[in-house]
Amino acid sequence: MPVTTYYADHAWLGGDAAAAGVVVETGGGHVTAVRQGVPAAPPGAVHLRGLTLPGLANAHSHAFHRALRGRTQRERGTFWTWRRQMYAVAARLTPDTYHALARAAYAEMALAGVTCVGEFHYVHHDAAGRRYASPNAMGEALVAAAAEAGIRITLLDTCYLRGGFGMPLEGPQTRFGDADAAAWAERAAELKGGGHARIGAAVHSVRAVAPDDVDVVAGWARDREAPLHFHLSEQVAENEACLSAYGRTPTALLDEHGALGPLSTAVHATHLTTGDITLLGGSRTCVCMCPTTERDLADGIGPARSLADAGSPISLGSDSNAVVDLLEEARAVELDERLASRHRGHWLAADLLRAATADGHASLGWPGAGRIEPGAPADLVTVGLDSVRLAGSPAGALLESVVFAATAADVREVVSGGRHIVSGGRHLLVQDVPAALASAIAEVTGEPAVKETTGDRA
Repeated sequence: MPVTTYYADHAWLGGDAAAAGVVVETGGGHVTAVRQGVPAAPPGAVHLRGLTLPGLANAHSHAFHRALRGRTQRERGTFWTWRRQMYAVAARLTPDTYHALARAAYAEMALAGVTCVGEFHYVHHDAAGRRYASPNAMGEALVAAAAEAGIRITLLDTCYLRGGFGMPLEGPQTRFGDADAAAWAERAAELKGGGHARIGAAVHSVRAVAPDDVDVVAGWARDREAPLHFHLSEQVAENEACLSAYGRTPTALLDEHGALGPLSTAVHATHLTTGDITLLGGSRTCVCMCPTTERDLADGIGPARSLADAGSPISLGSDSNAVVDLLEEARAVELDERLASRHRGHWLAADLLRAATADGHASLGWPGAGRIEPGAPADLVTVGLDSVRLAGSPAGALLESVVFAATAADVREVVSGGRHIVSGGRHLLVQDVPAALASAIAEVTGEPAVKETTGDRA
């Protein structure tokens, strides 16, 4: 088994501070040994200059939303008006165009240090709502796209059966729905994972899946010990409609139908009651915060600290991919909480890194990942410390400097499963990521892209 040795000037090994002079030996795609306090790089070691972190986990993504970046900002309104533009892009996707767009979007994530993505996937069928000859053609395109970008994926195949409480699917939504929950389960069971891919389940939301159908999806996931994700209380209007229809909050409804638990993840969880927080924390349901999207859609600020105190692990996602920067998502959990509370210091930098790494991977069904320790996948992300953002960082506060000032542009090296996929800030598998994004987005939007690209961060 070939062994590759890395020497990190500094590395985060899970404590409250960075360690200096860390040797990481890898083989077979996993970490085999870790030593710290080594004064110089051993002969033949790959030198990682900066602060090396475990691979980052993007626990909630809709890859096709990447095509919306910049296109929705002139329109005033709410989540519900933004959704119309999202549906217009969804209507144009094919397996081939979705593969191209997702491959480019996942390459962008790799450049930002993401080594695993949770893809909340609901565009299942053709534009008329008919199954493709290969019923999972769209999901298979996403799995292939992740492989080509060099990252792992948990495909969260999403059950989406109605357009709202008591409303049928309409227009582009018909692409999302199977005939019923049993048909969803039958189709999802045909999806195959692999070395880089795992298959999970998702309930789109309580407005899109009726309570008896939640039972089916939750049971499907439970039988397979697979991750189960769901959008939860992203909008006040959804809470009000659920209370009107069922006399209980979305959290209480999901709890009654077996959807909460340590293998489950609630996405957003923005507008919660005290009872909701108790249910989520007491069941150890993970909560995935997506602050850049929650800002972009004017959703609100979720009670992350209260949820963590109640027992819910916190993970992070880029969601609509309006921004792909897990460091920004991490610091936003703290900074948004400061805005809401007018107090500082709710989270340690190490806590936020744990959300971006180990807890995010666990929420996606990769519980051994997100750590630099023997037996973990060999996922290493090195943030350079020589940019204008990080120059002068104090040696004793590298975690704080990186979490609160670094951006995706500071990621220099990425190793995913023992494979070097980003070097010197350039993707080694997708040769020109900006051009790939521009071409794929033009195809799915029908709009010309800006022709000029610099090739930076390719």
